Parts: sequence; structure tokens; C-alpha cells
Amino acid sequence: MAKAQYKIGVLFSQSGPYGAVSRSMYNGAMLAFDEIRASSDYPFAIVPVVADPAGSFEQYANSSLGLLTEHGVRHVVGCYTSSSRKDVIPLFEKYDALLWYPSHYEGFESSSNVIYTGAAPNQHIIPLIEFLLANMGKRAYCIGSNYIWAWENNRILREALSAAGGTVMAERYTAVGDTDLSKTIAAILEAKPDFIFNTLIGTSAYRFFQGFRAACRQRGIDQPAEMPVLSCSLSEPELGEIGAEAMDGHISSSVYFSSIETPANRRFTAAYRERWPDSSAASADAEASYVAVKMLAAAIAAAGSDDVEAVRKALPSLTVDAPQGTVKIDGPTNHAFLTPRIGKSNSAGQFEILWEAGHPVQPDPYLVKTTPRYAIRNSLPKLRAVK
Repeated sequence: MAKAQYKIGVLFSQSGPYGAVSRSMYNGAMLAFDEIRASSDYPFAIVPVVADPAGSFEQYANSSLGLLTEHGVRHVVGCYTSSSRKDVIPLFEKYDALLWYPSHYEGFESSSNVIYTGAAPNQHIIPLIEFLLANMGKRAYCIGSNYIWAWENNRILREALSAAGGTVMAERYTAVGDTDLSKTIAAILEAKPDFIFNTLIGTSAYRFFQGFRAACRQRGIDQPAEMPVLSCSLSEPELGEIGAEAMDGHISSSVYFSSIETPANRRFTAAYRERWPDSSAASADAEASYVAVKMLAAAIAAAGSDDVEAVRKALPSLTVDAPQGTVKIDGPTNHAFLTPRIGKSNSAGQFEILWEAGHPVQPDPYLVKTTPRYAIRNSLPKLRAVK
């Protein structure tokens, strides 16, 4: 008897201003498809149907509509930016399909038609704020790409700093893909903040890191020590895009780094290198996409079909032994329990893990239980390496 086949949409840009990240997400998803196809544990086959919006905001809705109507898929793994996610959600709600969204994001959203396998704000921005208040000072300069990801994360940072007696010296935004950042760099050097909070994405971020390091070097400033740059999105593939002259010394908050020392991650990184030998190291975005496909396959197996309502009901009882650790879905929010970490980039294109939570953290997308308006906690870790 032939196996049932379920078509699964894959919606990532292979080019465009944030193509390096989106390609890693595609790689992670396709690795999971390969492993499921090769396994005898599934009494069905899942077949990827790939759409490439090529970094065009308008194409996300068109591609989603094609997947949902022309191809008849019920589940799509995809989107990187919050702009693209918010643009397609109405289509998934209209056609009662599930978008499996594998990117860290700013929160303040919940849809019964989205499963969020990337980090919620209490799993990346809040740990970073706690860490910087304990180790980096209280005067921030914020620079970001001009859309909701940067706006909301900067708002959360501002609330936390104000409550702790700190200040945001300035907020500067630039269009996604803009690489002319010389005036902003000059303004940062003039302001001399304790740290820079970066919410730029894609090529804008890479050119900022390059230009800021070069400007600091010209002035005899040890940039990582004197004006560190902190991010909630900087990942391993992007370090290669920044280049050897400026990739080291940056702080990033994430639920996954490829340097995690667990058996599951060693298997994942080895398989990733074998499947994608010409790519850079696996990233949080690749891992979240991998987890999304694995979680979806487990839910289809538990539900007995790809029926959306049956899959939704099956999800809260499932766990995945992910590269980052145990991952499960929180039924009330459709977000994942994930393990926060803080890392520092090095010249080898990896992150040294400075701090990590001792267990997966329940998602709090609206920051109801995890308010940013707090004083510095005495128990916060100082800069240290995880043994």
C-alpha cells in the first residue's frame, strides 16, 4: 500500500537583502525533509513545495496564495521578517492553513493559524537586556531597520533602561537594504554610548559592522571593549557576510548557537555540513526551521493526517529533541518553549556561549509575566564562559 503524501509549502527568499539568513532557514528545513524521508518512523511522506519571494515584500502574499490555492497545501514553513509574516497571516486565516514561523521576533502577536518556533521577546530581548544591564552600562544608542522588528525591540529596551535609571541616547532607523550608514556611525562616535543596540537586518547590518569597526580603528578605539554592539538576531552565516576584519567581539542573544555541546547538536551540525558543504555554519534560524518541519511531521503522525485542526490539537502533547534542547509548543500561545543563551562572536565565525538558561523557558509573547520594567537583579550573571 502506497504511503499517503502531504504537500508542505516552503517559503524563504534565496536572494535579496537578507538572503544569507533566509538561505540558512531553507537549508534547515530541507535537511529535516531529507531526514524524515529517509526514516521508517513515518507512515506517510511529506513533499516540499518551494516558493521563493526573492526578498520582495509584495511576493510573499502572492507566493502564499499560490501555495494555498493552486497547490492546495495546508501547512507552510516560512517567512523571516515580521513584515512578511504580518502580510500573509490574513491569507492563512482566510484559508484556515498553518504558517510555521521559524524566526525570532518582537512578539505582541498570537494567531491560531501560526505556530511560532522562533524565540519570543522574553526568550531573547529580555535576557539580553538583563545581561547588558549587569555588564555593559546603561547608555544605549539604537540603530535599526525601519520596520516593526526594530521598533518594538527598541521600545522594550527603552522601558527597561528607563526603569533601571538608564537612557536611550538616540534611535536611528534606515530602510531595509540601505548601506549608506556613515552619518549614523559618525553620530554614534560623537555620542560615545556604553553600547549600541543593533536591530538592523541583512546587508544593512553587515555594512554597519564593517564601517563601525573601521571608523573605531581609525580613531584608536577598541570597539568590542569600549563600544560593544549587541543584537538579538546576529547569527553564524552573517559573521561570514561581515568578514574577518569585523566579525569578532559582538554580543548576540539567541536560543541556539552552532557551538552548543550536546549530542543532538553534534548530529545536527554534522548532518548540516554534509548536506550543505558550501554553506556557513548552522544558525538559530536554520535550527528553528529544522525544528518546525520535525514538529510538523510529529504532529501529522499523532493526528493521523495533515488536517489543520487535528494537528493543532496534537501539538501541545509533543516534544522534539532539538539541537538546542527539548522544544515543545505552548498550547495557549502557539509559541515554543526554548532555551535562551548569550554568545560572543569570535574570529572563527562562531559564538562563544557566555550564559545560558538552565532549562527551556515558557514563551511570553505579550510580556504579561515578564515585564521589562524592572531594576537590575543582583543574581544576574557577569560576563563568563559556560563550561
